[in-house]
Parts: sequence; structure tokens; C-alpha cells
Amino acid sequence: MQPYVIPFQSLGIADIPEVGGKNASLGELISNLSSSGVQVPGGFATTAQAYRDFLANDGLDKRIEQTLESLNVDDVTALAEAGRKIRGWIVEAPLPQRLEEEIRSHYAKLSAEGEGSFAVRSSATAEDLPDASFAGQQETFLNIHGIDNILHAIREVFASLYNDRAISYRVHKDFTHADVALSAGVQRMVRSDLGASGVMFTLDTESGFRDAVFITSSYGLGEMVVQGAVNPDEFYVHKPQLAAGFPAVIRRALGSKQQRMVFDEQRSAGRSCRIEPVPAADQSKFSLNDEDVLQLARYAVSIEQHYGRPMDIEWGKDGLDGKLYILQARPETVKSNAGNGGTEKYRLQQRGDVLVEGRAIGQKIGAGRVRIVESTAEMDKVQAGDVLVTDMTDPNWEPVMKKASAIITNRGGRTCHAAIIARELGIPAIVGCGHATTALQDGETVTASCAEGDTGYVYHGKLPFEVVVHNEDELPAIPVKLMLNVGNPTLAFEFAQLPSAGVGLARLEFIINNLIGIHPKAVLEHDKLPGKLHDAVLQRAAGYASPEEFYVEKITEGVATLAAAFWPKKVIVRMSDFKSNEYRKLIGGEIYEPMEENPMIGFRGAGRYVAANFSDCFELECRAMKRVREKLGYTNVELMIPFVRTVQEAKDVVATLAKHGLKRGENGLRLIMMCEIPSNALLAEEFLQHFDGFSIGSNDLTQLTLGLDRDSSLVADRFDERDAAVKALLKMAITTCNRLDKYVGICGQGPSDHFDFAQWLMDAGIQTMSLNPDTVIETWRRLAEKGNPKP
Repeated sequence: MQPYVIPFQSLGIADIPEVGGKNASLGELISNLSSSGVQVPGGFATTAQAYRDFLANDGLDKRIEQTLESLNVDDVTALAEAGRKIRGWIVEAPLPQRLEEEIRSHYAKLSAEGEGSFAVRSSATAEDLPDASFAGQQETFLNIHGIDNILHAIREVFASLYNDRAISYRVHKDFTHADVALSAGVQRMVRSDLGASGVMFTLDTESGFRDAVFITSSYGLGEMVVQGAVNPDEFYVHKPQLAAGFPAVIRRALGSKQQRMVFDEQRSAGRSCRIEPVPAADQSKFSLNDEDVLQLARYAVSIEQHYGRPMDIEWGKDGLDGKLYILQARPETVKSNAGNGGTEKYRLQQRGDVLVEGRAIGQKIGAGRVRIVESTAEMDKVQAGDVLVTDMTDPNWEPVMKKASAIITNRGGRTCHAAIIARELGIPAIVGCGHATTALQDGETVTASCAEGDTGYVYHGKLPFEVVVHNEDELPAIPVKLMLNVGNPTLAFEFAQLPSAGVGLARLEFIINNLIGIHPKAVLEHDKLPGKLHDAVLQRAAGYASPEEFYVEKITEGVATLAAAFWPKKVIVRMSDFKSNEYRKLIGGEIYEPMEENPMIGFRGAGRYVAANFSDCFELECRAMKRVREKLGYTNVELMIPFVRTVQEAKDVVATLAKHGLKRGENGLRLIMMCEIPSNALLAEEFLQHFDGFSIGSNDLTQLTLGLDRDSSLVADRFDERDAAVKALLKMAITTCNRLDKYVGICGQGPSDHFDFAQWLMDAGIQTMSLNPDTVIETWRRLAEKGNPKP
């Protein structure tokens, strides 16, 4: 006679048909990964046969089958009524005697190690298969004490196989209801109510980038993260550098973490948890330190290597013993199953007024009428093509989510179940917006864009957008290397999947403007700032040791993300090239920046770096670059210096870099100079004595050669990089670099805009062209055709 109950340590992945993916995976982890340090709380599971025998009692299975035979799951009212009726039957039915006896026996063994607290979770036997995710569809009961409460919770878990969302999901995935059985897992609880918990993926959930571990974390029990009830902290860890022994946390984002779920011994046994506010001081701190993040990433990599595929993992940190535990592990089912027949890229063709913003899910764009829905009772308001707006979209909404063109929520992070299901359905979602239900008006038309990086934007009106399919066929060889211009680090993982030789231009301005937003002098002198400015700086720097550390670390994170995405290809980082009018827009900028009539040719570039009133600001950038290259090990990062007016200025800035630990040639460091002033081309040989090569900035070179203000619309029609005078200077720079065996590339806009210019540059002997990501494939193909004309 086969047992009805099996301890986790006796289970493995081969037991999915008997105990479902979740419980089989727990057994697999305990059996195979404990020796490598992965800690998993113990417990036991009931079998699928036990569930089937339970339903067979008194013909309950036949009544369920008859109820579902004629059900239209798209009728949300009928679906709710059928589900309620079936769940009631199951909860009221007694467990078979043998099943109850075996549960009591295994519980007695488990509680002999200490009564403690237990979680009772569901594990469907068709769950967590590579082509389906049943995540969050069935109930979980936390902080359960005593055998009688355990037995009741198991019946509730059995009933949850017929939640509305689970019924609907099985129909849409073509699973026969009777073919899916349920196993109940009883697992000792980790006291993460006193610590932290969350979810991690062994790939980037938006781009599918495989070399990162993505971790979310919040205080208290993990249900808040899973349900999307909080906006958690986020961390990215780069696997190759982690394996090489570097502290490979490349990106952090501080979540609001306003609530947490904790144990409540005063409440009824089945619902013995409560939600409480998180103190403001804790909200402004990260819920994990870097060592915890790195340890979780090591666990994640071990689990992924064992299973041989990307994984979706829940974890908890025990607030009593301080240890990290793995609570669940299942296959990731969206990005890892994406086809290889080309990728769709969505792109807005124009932008409008931003009404609200949040975390982008899905890299797509959707438009339609806003439907603000307060609860599942109002789901029938949503019609096909509407934009569903609600406070917190959890998996209960799945029956109606597939109707929506986009989903927008006040709360939730990128690993909540709503986000997971939105990705699986292929619907863009913007979560954690904070106030979407009040900022948007019911019935108004909006466009939800998730195609612009980590941040999703809700625009007023229906905006035009296009969908471009990139064919990933192998591209032919050409005599020039094509690189990418990348400003936004949050798009780096996506762009890294394009064919390229790396990044020819990474702009620090984007990182400073978007991830920091504070003038560097205001960071250094924050204690001297007037009240409101002082508070604004401290608010931006929340979660970091000081505003100064925030500034340095955010630059480090932005550059490290780019370096990790393209590792080990070259990433050429241009040090900051803000003009005074641009610096004035940052917090505190108006105090420190002059008013210049023509900032385009004013206080900018290398001249700033060596100026007495800015050198301490430049030192912050140098500290970040040193940290990227030495602490994090990204020796693929090379530095580029913009707007070097004179050879003396070149000597001074190279000496300044060396003083701050960035010595040319040391640890393989190459220094590249922007060639963007006529003097740079005319005295190329002299400038190149101090640098390892040129990267041509065709925008400024054209402006200064032709005497055109490129910010002026009055002369815009005469701005052309292909002018003969500009080409003469370009040819001079390219020829000199090649003769001296120095690097020469171009990172200006010209070759992205004008294919004939790209062709001319290739023929002139340019070594690399750095292009906008949306032009690289087409330019590559056309250059190959020109270089190899068809017979």
C-alpha cells in the first residue's frame, strides 16, 4: 500500500506526479543541495492519491465534474458561484481515516523537534511545469499550530484547487480539471516575520538576460511581496563576477516597504498573521545587507545549476538565528521559454504628458480606456482592450487580466504574482505606481509604456507606437566593429542581446540626472544647504551611508550594470559632460552654477575636471570608476574624457586621473579622448601622446567646424556631419590614429542618422562605430551589402 504522507527528505523531482512541483522540489533541494550549504526547512507532503481518494468519498469528484462541465469561465459571475459551491463541499468533507492517521503521525515526528509554527501550502501535480506557472493560485496558511489546525488547513488547501483563478487558468491552459490533483505541504516556518523575505529569479525577468540574479526583499513574511502588497527593495547580482569572487551586487533600488506581515498569536488558528506598518526609519533602509544579497545569489546559482534551467525562488531570513532559508524553487516559465525566431521590440513614436509612473513589466506598450476596479466584485466592468487600474492586482484577477490591454496598480513589485501572470499573458503592466487609482480618471484614454527601461509611464491619450521584429540570424562579417551608444543602464540587459562589439559611449550624465538628481557640490556640502534643499538631498540619499556615498555608489551601480551586461566586451564610459545650464537643473544646481550665454562652448568637459571649483566633484566620479574596475572587477570599463581644448589640458586631466587611482595602463586601463574640437584633429599626434585613442564626437565637431549652435533651430537646416570640412578633419583624425596604432571610433549621432556617412567612415578606415541600438542591425546589414555587392 502506497503511503498517503511522505517526508520532504524522502522526495525528489521524480515525485512530481505524486506530490506536485513545489513539494517535489523541496525534497530535491533538501536531498541534493544541503551539502553545499543551501538551507531548506523540513516538513512533509500528502500525495495526489490521498487527494483523489478524498474526493472519491461520497461521489464528491462526480459532483465537481458536473458543475464544471457547462461552466463558461469568461462569465466571471458564474465562475465565482461555481467555485464557491465546490470549495464549500470540500472544506465540509471529512478526511479519510488512514490519511488523517498518517498526517497525525508525521506531524508528531516533526513537532518532536519543537512545536514551533508551520506553513500549510498547496502543490498542484501539474504545477510549475516548464510551460505553465500555477504560482499563487492555491491558498497558503501561515503560522499554524497544533494538529487540529493543521488538519483543517489541509482541507482548505485541497479546496483551493477550485479557486476562481485556478479554474480559469486550467481551462485556458487546456488542462483537464480531473487530471490536476493537489498535494498539501506542511513545512516548518522560518521566522521571517522578524526578519525579511522575498523572491529571486536566476535571470532578469524583463529582458531574459541570463547572467544576473534578480532579488526582491521586504520586511516580514514573504506573502506581502508575492501578493504585490508592498514595493520591495531590489538587487541585481552578476553571476560571472560572483563566481570570480567579487562582491558582485551591481544594482540596488530602495523600495517603500510600508507594510509587513507578522505572526499574531491572538487571532484564529487559520489566519494567525496580521499586517502592520513598517517604522519610517526602517522604510528608508535596505532590508538586506550586501552579504545577505550575495549569499542568496550563491544559493540561486547552486539551485539553477542543479536544475539546469532558470529558476523562480522564494526565500526567507530568520530574524532569530539570522540565517537565510530557501522556501520554494520552481522553474521560471516566461522568459526561459521565449522562442528564438526573432524578438519583438516596442517603441513609442511620440511621447505625451506623463500621468503616473511605476515599475515596468513586460517591455510592451498598451493603450485603451481606463477602468478603475476596486475589488474582484467589479471585474465585469473590464471589457476587451481596457486598461485595468486597481490598488493591487493579485492572481485572483487572472480571469479578467487577459482582457486588458495593460494593467496598472498602486502597489506591487516586479516579482509579485500579478507581474508574473502579466508576463505570462504577454500584457504590459506598471506596478507600484502609488496613486494610479486617483491620478487616472475612469474612462479616459491612456497609453501604458513599458518599453523605456525599468520605469513604466502612463501617458495621456492614445499615442502611436511601432513593433519591430528583430531577426536574430547571424550577421555577415564587416571590416568595422559596431558598438552601441547606451545611456540608460536599466536598458543594458536588453541591449546586450543585440549583436555588437560592446558599448562605444556610455554617458554618465544619464546616471547622474536620472539615478542621482543632485548636483555634486550639493552632495559634498549638504550640511550647508538651506532647509528644504538639505532635506531633499537626504531624502534622495535614503538607504546609503551619506549623500556623498549615495552619489559615488549610484554612479558605480549604473556603470557596473552596463559593464556586467556586456561583459567581457569593452564599455567606454564618458566622464560627465553636463553644461552649466544642465547642471542647474539638478537639486542645488542653481546655487553652484553660473549663468552662461552659450554653455555649449562654456564651462564643460575636461576644463571642469581640472578647475579648482569643480575638482572635488570630479573626484567623486573617479572614486566610482575606481570602485567599478577594482572592487567589482570590471576591467572591461575604459574611460573617455570629453571636450579637451588644449594639449596642456590633456596632460592635466590625465595627471588628475592618476592622482585618483586611475593611472593609464595600470590594470589594463585605457584612456580615450573625445575628438570633437577642430584642435583635436589638427594636433592629433600631440593629443595622442597622452591618450590611447580617439572617439570622435561628430555632433560637437560639426558645430565647431561650421560655426553652428546645434541647440539653435534657426540654423539647424545647415547642420550636417557630411560637410566636406568636417570630413577633412575626420579623415585627419582617423589617419593619425591608424598610423600611430591607436584606437579610433566614432560615437556621434551621424552614422546612426545617415547610412552614407557610415559607409564613408568605414571606407575611411574607422575601427569602430557606436550606433543607437535601434539602428545597429540595419546598418550592419547595409554595410555588409555595400562591402560585398551581390553578383
